[in-house]
Amino acid sequence: MASPAWQRKAGKSKSGGLNAKGRASYNRATGGNLKAPTKSKTSKRRKAFCLRMLGMKKKLTSKKTARDPNSRINKALRKWDC
Repeated sequence: MASPAWQRKAGKSKSGGLNAKGRASYNRATGGNLKAPTKSKTSKRRKAFCLRMLGMKKKLTSKKTARDPNSRINKALRKWDC
C-alpha cells in the first residue's frame, strides 16, 4: 500500500508546504483540519503563524539553514508572506 499523499511528492508543493491534495490527505489520515496559507495582513491566523515560525527559525535552525532560501522554514515564511 502506498504512503499518504502528504508524505509523497504528489502532495507537496515545489514552493514549500503541502498542496491541496496533500492537505486533504493529511486531514483524512489524522482527522486534522489543515488549511491553505493566508496572505491577508489582518488575519490572526497568519500573524500567529509568522510569530511562531520566526521564533522557531531563530532558535531551532543553524545559521546556514537560516540563510538558505531553499530551506523548508524559509519557503514556509515566504508562502505565508511573513
